[in-house]
Amino acid sequence: MRGGEIVFEAMLDLYPDADVYTLIYEPRKLSPSLQKKLSRVKVHSSWLNILLFTRKNYRHLLPILPFAIRQFDLYPYDLILSSSHCVAKGVKKHPGATHVSYIHAPMRYMWDRFDDYFGKGRINPLFRLFALLIRPLLQWWDRRTSQADRIDVLISNSDFIGEQIERCYGRKALTIYPFARLERFQGERKTGNFYLMVGAFAPYKRTDLAIEAFARLGLPLRIVGQGQDEERLRELRDRLHARNIEFIKRPSNEMIERLYLECKAFIFPGKEDFGITPLEAMASGAPVIAFNEGGACETVTKKTGILFQPQTTDALAEAVMEIESGRRYFEPISCRNRANFFTEERFKKELAQLIADALARKSF
Repeated sequence: MRGGEIVFEAMLDLYPDADVYTLIYEPRKLSPSLQKKLSRVKVHSSWLNILLFTRKNYRHLLPILPFAIRQFDLYPYDLILSSSHCVAKGVKKHPGATHVSYIHAPMRYMWDRFDDYFGKGRINPLFRLFALLIRPLLQWWDRRTSQADRIDVLISNSDFIGEQIERCYGRKALTIYPFARLERFQGERKTGNFYLMVGAFAPYKRTDLAIEAFARLGLPLRIVGQGQDEERLRELRDRLHARNIEFIKRPSNEMIERLYLECKAFIFPGKEDFGITPLEAMASGAPVIAFNEGGACETVTKKTGILFQPQTTDALAEAVMEIESGRRYFEPISCRNRANFFTEERFKKELAQLIADALARKSF
């Protein structure tokens, strides 16, 4: 249950009887509330869902994902609402139907983050060569399926992604910020002595930067998450003999909430499309130390954290020491007030209004 799944659940709340189409469907990985909602509707999964191999290794199937999404027949529908970070927006529709697409990012693997996933040393050289060969084709497909004859309204999850959409697709997008479920993080703040990271271990998250900085500083860092880079990151921690860095895998919701409330500050060193976890940290009253590019620039303010630049170990370590030394202090109430803008109610209201406007224009 990451940002995309949380946004999807809010969309389903707006249309609780809608049919759902998804390439991969594994209910056991979803929250109990989303499992319950999906049990009441018809869920269509693609042929990729049949084999266990494809469900576990779907990232390796990137070249065929556009073909898989085009197998869905959405011609009977008047309204299509897609949540897309890769190919979901590429579904086929009736020319008279209205398609509103919420874009978490253009196909990041093929655009600005190609080297994060397919850079030298990250994957098998033959697979990297194949990715280089198909990159222009997938970029063309991504651009073509984003034009006005396919999608009536493009929504970006941040102005940062809106700029990428305009650069990659040649179209303007309207921004509707995602949300955090803030009610989970309203407990009493009891600041401890450790710093915190929460997130998937994907290359662009730059967890390696945090490990290197805290190995140098010797300050306690707790890292919550799992993902494709987990083995590499643990090896980095061990190679640097950083016993002050602790990995926490599959914690309970209660433990995550307690970590947010007790951390000295939240570390966010990657360039994110938007970033839900900084909102959760601020809702808990914790300041955020984030890289000064991407969605964090639109959520973290001078009253709620530090934006560091460049994206280096030195710059991150210096930002941490601003808080550790006491030179910078952030009021928990300021952090919580900032987080309170990013509510689920606001998201649903803005999205519902935008869809209503799109349908009205289509009928006119």
